Amino acid sequence: MLIPIILSVITVLSVVFALKKKKPFLLAVPFIALFGVALGKIIMVPMPFWETVQFIFNLRG
Repeated sequence: MLIPIILSVITVLSVVFALKKKKPFLLAVPFIALFGVALGKIIMVPMPFWETVQFIFNLRG
């Protein structure tokens, strides 16, 4: 429950600062944060990293 709140705050702050400072690269910050959270969750799985990634992409089938 804490992760969505933190990502929401990061998104709101990023949009506000991007509009205020007129720096569009700040809009990439939420995507980078989301990628970091996803990577952290994958790393927490007690299997080797590459096997975990293959397992996740094989779930589509």
